[in-house]
Amino acid sequence: MPQDVPPEGSDAAGYRTLDRHSCLRRLRGGIVGRVVFTDGALPAAQPVNYVLDGEEVLFRTASAGKVAAATRGAVVAFQVDDIDPAARTGWSVLGVGEAYEVVDPQRLAQVSGLGLDTWAPLASNHVVCVPLQVLTGRELVRIPAVPLRRLAEAEG
Repeated sequence: MPQDVPPEGSDAAGYRTLDRHSCLRRLRGGIVGRVVFTDGALPAAQPVNYVLDGEEVLFRTASAGKVAAATRGAVVAFQVDDIDPAARTGWSVLGVGEAYEVVDPQRLAQVSGLGLDTWAPLASNHVVCVPLQVLTGRELVRIPAVPLRRLAEAEG
């Protein structure tokens, strides 16, 4: 098979594309992700620990912090990955949605039952929710190495 043709079920770069169910499964197993937002018209990313509730990402942040201000009613991205550099394998999931602050007392009580604590020293009970309106993912699987001689023979 020529080097520049991706395997079936892969994107143009050769990564295996993940369906929504596979993306949610990986998000469910994660602990820390990155919320990507706009700060002063520039892209910014902040690591946060999170929980997944159905198809919504929830995290806590300081009510006066950049993340809280930047995520109020804004479209943001949320990204989680897991990489094994030694094996050269891994996956990445990216969700996009309009973030909002959770203020309903019943919803806040339900969120507290999900085990959502924060690792940030100054984070408060300010809970941000990102409904995953768009969800994509890709996985890098190790392709067996082909000796250069065999590759040259196949092309020649």
